Amino acid sequence: MSKIVYKTDEEIEIIRENCLLVCKTLAYVGSQLREGALGAELDANAETFIRDHGAEPGFKGLYGCPSTLLISKNEVVVHGLPNKEAFKIGDIVSIDCGVLNKGFYGDAAYTFAIGEISEEVMRLLVVTKEALYKGIAAARKDKRLGDISYAIQYHTEKLNGYGVVRELVGHGLGRKLHEKPEVPNYGKKGRGVRLQDGLVIAIEPMINMGTHRVAQGKDGWTIYTKDRQPSAHYEHTIAIRNGMADILSDHEMIEETIDKNDNIQKISLKI
Repeated sequence: MSKIVYKTDEEIEIIRENCLLVCKTLAYVGSQLREGALGAELDANAETFIRDHGAEPGFKGLYGCPSTLLISKNEVVVHGLPNKEAFKIGDIVSIDCGVLNKGFYGDAAYTFAIGEISEEVMRLLVVTKEALYKGIAAARKDKRLGDISYAIQYHTEKLNGYGVVRELVGHGLGRKLHEKPEVPNYGKKGRGVRLQDGLVIAIEPMINMGTHRVAQGKDGWTIYTKDRQPSAHYEHTIAIRNGMADILSDHEMIEETIDKNDNIQKISLKI
């Protein structure tokens, strides 16, 4: 059974560098998002962008993944494969990206809103994004993994009535894309691994408007909500350093791109 691999400060800085490249890639892709854009084109552009920056796509080829990006639209929770189906006004699009460089991975994800979306769907995006930061706020030295999980579940499920996906979770990150420990988006306070300096984890709420239940598509990758209602997904990679959560990825550069792209809406937080 594999153990948690704690990271040195030097290793954490390499992971930060990679996570920042992931977010630069997501910002670059976000600048191209619009009605009529094709996922397959965004994917090809993202691969070129990453390689031009001296890194390798982190997902492509891993576990047989055929793409650089995972693009999940509307009722697709995660692991949607890029295709040539044009995006439409009102689509929400989760884009997940990873890179590999200097022996370590970077990982982050962001859900975009193309054009006008309903107030109900916008609320789902806002609450999911809030939950990400609630989880990060709970990540402190000597706290437990369950404290992160509980914070996310309480905000999304208890307070807002959404479905928290059980089958898919966050994860440790380092020389492998998926390391110990798993980071569920549901759980109980005071349970699980004690958080220590040097722990690097990807926290990624996957929250459904309706049921928490999901199903897998025939392609063996796509995960969608069983009731076909929308799902949202945001992800940061963090490290526990000096007792606190150090966010290694950066959504702000993505949001700066959104501010400049009239084709997509900004997801504003209330917290």
